Amino acid sequence: MTSYASPRTLPRFALYTEEFAADPHRAYRQMREAYGPFVPVELSPGMPATLIIGHAQAVEILHDPVRFPADPRVWQQGVEPGCPILPMIGYRANALRSAGHEHARYRASNKDAIDQVSLHQLAATVARIARQAINRFAQAGEVDLLAAFVKPVVLNSISSEMGAPPELAGPIGQSMAKVFEGIDAAAANDLLMRSLNELIELKRVRPGRDITTRLLHHRTRLTSEELAEQCVTLFGAGYEPLKNLIANTQLRMLTDQQFGGTVASGTLTVREAMDEALFTDPPMANYCLSYPPAPVNINGYVLPAHEPVVISMAAANNDPSLGDPRMRLGNRAHLAFSAGPHACPAQDASLVIARTALDELIDALTDLHLAVPAADIRWRPGPFHRALHSLPVRFTPIAPLPEH
Repeated sequence: MTSYASPRTLPRFALYTEEFAADPHRAYRQMREAYGPFVPVELSPGMPATLIIGHAQAVEILHDPVRFPADPRVWQQGVEPGCPILPMIGYRANALRSAGHEHARYRASNKDAIDQVSLHQLAATVARIARQAINRFAQAGEVDLLAAFVKPVVLNSISSEMGAPPELAGPIGQSMAKVFEGIDAAAANDLLMRSLNELIELKRVRPGRDITTRLLHHRTRLTSEELAEQCVTLFGAGYEPLKNLIANTQLRMLTDQQFGGTVASGTLTVREAMDEALFTDPPMANYCLSYPPAPVNINGYVLPAHEPVVISMAAANNDPSLGDPRMRLGNRAHLAFSAGPHACPAQDASLVIARTALDELIDALTDLHLAVPAADIRWRPGPFHRALHSLPVRFTPIAPLPEH
């Protein structure tokens, strides 16, 4: 049996720095060499956690909600209210941050509301939104794809399914981005909750065929606070990660010879490029937090009680024990959507949005290429996401596309 030291005896690796964001895979290799599958980290200055970078260990933890519950309330008692990442990992009355009966109740409401989304109609909606976005820069020849295409397409697609009008969708998207990055997080969270409460009150008066209305009338009889927190999960799990998935996939197609020309020619599919991005640079690189109520011994390594355990989807997906990464084309056995009882219930809808947006972009702009050297592409710092600052591209201007 391999014996590992307690995380408290080892120096901690900072996940919030510019250096980590610039080359996380180098950091994961260093972690693996120094610590094995259990890595002592800091999520923000002075906030300790254990990062799980072994695939087998990650799967074991994700499927064990008894020893690894997602409810952070005991841990949170010792955290300063102004902690910049607290809105991301602190308690919320939703499925992501609860356990047991509470989790089952919240997850049922989310899943039932999402399952009624027509994927065929969703694809048509996203295609229309994508063409509208492309037309706004089609004749420019140069654009930041992240700002001009990815962000509006994702936000408008999710807002359409949630029933959120533009005057609420804008503040929701802006505040979600700040919460994910830990920038003015408390104020951003306040704006987010106010906007979501406005959305809920709007749906009480003007119900529609949307997710928010379905949550309002769900058999679980969610309170107003619970309704708002379910919307946090749905917008949060939709907007930032989905935006990152589209941008990271497009970057891979622009820089990886395996995908660039072959996707454009039809030799490889957009879905195959997405799968590679989900393996290598999943939109949420380190997340799926749990808070053990008692010390947990895994193969001689002791995970302390009431300290966050964080799953590194990025590192676990690329665990050398899984074999040669060059042999995984078409393999979808990644952890990008988590696993176990907290697996993402909106995976199918998310993939439809991402694939449709990328298909429309590639069909319209056939000669996309980076406007800067690949080495100049910058990543946003933060312990959880894998997110670009921008994605500047050039292309041959085109005539406006039909939008309907």
